[in-house]
Amino acid sequence: MMRFLNPKNDYTFKKIFGSESSHEILISFLNAILDLSGAEEIIEVTIIDPHQAAKVQELKNTFLDVKVRNQGGRFYGVEMQVLNVEGFEKRVLYNTCKAYVNQLGKGEAYRLLTNVVAITIADFILFPELQQVVSHFRLAETENPEVYQRDLELVFAELPKFDLTEAELTTPLDHWFYFLKTAENLTAVPESLAAEPAIAQALEFADHAGWSEEELEAVEKCEMWLEDQRYVQEQAHLAEQRGVEIGLKKGMEQGLEKGLEQGLEQGLVKGLEQGLEQGLEKGRAEGATLGATQAKVEMLLLFLRQRFGYLPAELEEEIQAAPTAALEAWIVRILTASDLAAVFTTEEAAK
Repeated sequence: MMRFLNPKNDYTFKKIFGSESSHEILISFLNAILDLSGAEEIIEVTIIDPHQAAKVQELKNTFLDVKVRNQGGRFYGVEMQVLNVEGFEKRVLYNTCKAYVNQLGKGEAYRLLTNVVAITIADFILFPELQQVVSHFRLAETENPEVYQRDLELVFAELPKFDLTEAELTTPLDHWFYFLKTAENLTAVPESLAAEPAIAQALEFADHAGWSEEELEAVEKCEMWLEDQRYVQEQAHLAEQRGVEIGLKKGMEQGLEKGLEQGLEQGLVKGLEQGLEQGLEKGRAEGATLGATQAKVEMLLLFLRQRFGYLPAELEEEIQAAPTAALEAWIVRILTASDLAAVFTTEEAAK
């Protein structure tokens, strides 16, 4: 019985698609996901920064994706993304623009710039309003979308939307998506995948038996890190929900009370109605603000306990009473702080 590693794991993905011997795999996948044929078909690639077995202790600080150029000099970036982090789409656009700009050295002519295509395979839903698995974005003229620029292109594949069985696979891209979604659960190479030489080679890369102990440890560390991040995301989401609920409840109570007071003071039915309406509206706004602040409080406390363990009671009281700006600054500082005190030390104080 065969065992295959999960190709959606960052480390595994980079080895399968970004090794020196992965050229045929990359060519097949790129042509499939971009639907290239004829004169536009990719026939040769150069892998930039090919995969090397990273040391386990360095893995968590390594950004693992695949960068490649085709025979015409066009640049492609291929990334596997498992977690839906805040601002993810903007990060993809930022990195794509940076790759485009970084092609030129100081004083070089703009005509030397070549097209950049960013391909992201997401293991979550990015565009719930769209039905298709693959979404392709270009710079296009608003009224005539058939007129477009190819300098920057963003391609997203949402794996959860792909639900074909093995018997329903028809295109090379179907087979690639099936490989990405099911490989870790396979115990043998399916005939349909074996018929695709590049995917058969990808399965050889993913075969558990071909990995060293150090590589398997790196894969496990990567999976553990992902599970930790999922837990933090879930806890932050729950904290935000709790904060919003508490804030809305307080805001509605305060707004209703104020609305009744205003209405009764005016002594008129119209005044009561207006007072209630204004009070409820203000209550909702205050509740939303209180909820957002409380969510940040809950998130900060969660992150601090995750990193530093026990928190003094007086510190928790200070956090509960802190303004939103301070909470946001402390949350950012957690990422680089060496100890608990560093989170709450301003740059001016440090100097």
